[in-house]
Amino acid sequence: MFEIGNSLRDARTRREIPFTQPEEATKVRARYLRALEEERFDQLPSETYVKGFLRTYAEYLGLDGQLYVDEFNSRFATGDELDGPPRRSMAPRERRSRRIERNIVVLALAAIAVVTVVIVGAWSRSGGDTKTPAHKTRVSATKTTSSAYFTIQGLTGPSFVVVRRSGPAGAILFSGTVEKHATEPFTGKSFWVNISSPENLSIHVGGKAVQLPADRPGVFTVTSSGWHAG
Repeated sequence: MFEIGNSLRDARTRREIPFTQPEEATKVRARYLRALEEERFDQLPSETYVKGFLRTYAEYLGLDGQLYVDEFNSRFATGDELDGPPRRSMAPRERRSRRIERNIVVLALAAIAVVTVVIVGAWSRSGGDTKTPAHKTRVSATKTTSSAYFTIQGLTGPSFVVVRRSGPAGAILFSGTVEKHATEPFTGKSFWVNISSPENLSIHVGGKAVQLPADRPGVFTVTSSGWHAG
C-alpha cells in the first residue's frame, strides 16, 4: 500500500513541473489534478473520472497508471456510482453486452473466413507462392518507419507523449503512452511535442537523435530544419 496523493506530488515536484503543464498535456483541469494529489477524490464528478484521471496523470509523470487505479480500487472505490440497487439494474445490461460481444465475434470470424477464401482463391488463380505476401508486408512496414521524418521509440520504459501538428494549438496526432519497445513514426516536418519522461525514449528528427534534458518533461518543436527546444 502506498499514498496515492503524496506519490503523485513527489513525482511532479521532483521534476519541478507546474500544474499548468500537465493540465495542457493531459487536458485534465488543474483543480482536479490538485485534488488527486490531496486525495480529495470527492471533488471529482465520479469514481469513473477519478480512475481515468489517475491513470492519465500517473502515466504523464512516467508512473504505472494501472498501479494507481488498483490502489484506488482497493482503498477508496465504493461501486455506488448509480442510483438504486446497482446489481439488479446492471445484470440485464451485462447480459445484453455479452450477447452483443458474441455477435460481434461471430461476424468478425465470418468476415475473416470470407477474406481468407477470397485471398486463397486469388492466390490459386495467380499461381503465386505463400512467401511473397509476407515478404511484401515486412518491406512495406520497414519503409513506413524508415521514411518517417520524426520517430519516437520506447527504450527503457513508458512515457506519456503528446504530438500536435505545427504548434501547441494544432491538431493532436498522438496522445498517450509510448510503451517500451514501441515505435511511433510521423510523416511531415512540423510538430509540437510534449514528453513526460524523455529519458525512457529514443527520438530522431531527420535521422538525427534528439537529446532532451533527462528526469524532467521536455517540450520541443520539429521543423524542416530540425528540432528546437521549448
